[in-house]
Amino acid sequence: MMDIQAYSADTATNVVVEALKRDGAVVINDLADPEIADAVASDLRNHFDADGTYTQSDFNGYKTLRLSAILARSRASAELIGHDRILEVIDAILLPNCINYRIGSTTAIEILPGEDHQVLHCDDSIYPARMPGLEWQVGVMWAITDFTVENGATRVIPESHRDWMSEHWDKTKAVQTPMKKGSALIYMGSTVHGGGANQTDSSRIGLINTYSLGWLRQEVNQYLNIPRDVMDSYPEKIRRLMGYQKHGENLGYFQGDPDNSWYPE
Repeated sequence: MMDIQAYSADTATNVVVEALKRDGAVVINDLADPEIADAVASDLRNHFDADGTYTQSDFNGYKTLRLSAILARSRASAELIGHDRILEVIDAILLPNCINYRIGSTTAIEILPGEDHQVLHCDDSIYPARMPGLEWQVGVMWAITDFTVENGATRVIPESHRDWMSEHWDKTKAVQTPMKKGSALIYMGSTVHGGGANQTDSSRIGLINTYSLGWLRQEVNQYLNIPRDVMDSYPEKIRRLMGYQKHGENLGYFQGDPDNSWYPE
């Protein structure tokens, strides 16, 4: 059975990108300081407890807590969302087909003890059309706690990004991607994946950030879910990733855009 490649944090970006293009997913171990992951977990604890059950369903699971619009809930999450190494990889995949990209969604997931395997799926299914060879988005799953085979490490079908017909998915080829806290699983939006079953007595927490082509509609509306004063408090890189920049010469004009395209002098 084919495994997903895992690399050290100092591996050259082009090596990581090559594996991602070939296999549809790749792991970078120990990419972020575990203290950042701990800070994200601390920021989200009360939110999980208050709001985490709202999205429970057959698809999301009934022993899984979920939160969206994470930049409105965790300032520490910006360190992961805007991580330079991650953005280097995203650049290589998305920029050939757009001028800039932005956050499609940010989702924190806590899989509780006793949860079953999530339905295998690909994130690009949210869009009504597919173009083989063109990636709409790239997802990054950060391990906020250790991911193990037993506690629900993400399952991935290697090379599934090459065939977007769901009837062709061979679910028996799904492999899990265990990784330590602070590590990241990067996967194509067309790659088939899903949360694993948690057979332990402890929960596992992950943070999924998706990055989509700048001319696509965001999965989660960052402008309405994150108050403007909160957005303004973040560095420009994060504001741009939220979508506060135009795309090219014709899309997304707004007064105050960072490129001074609103009636420039």
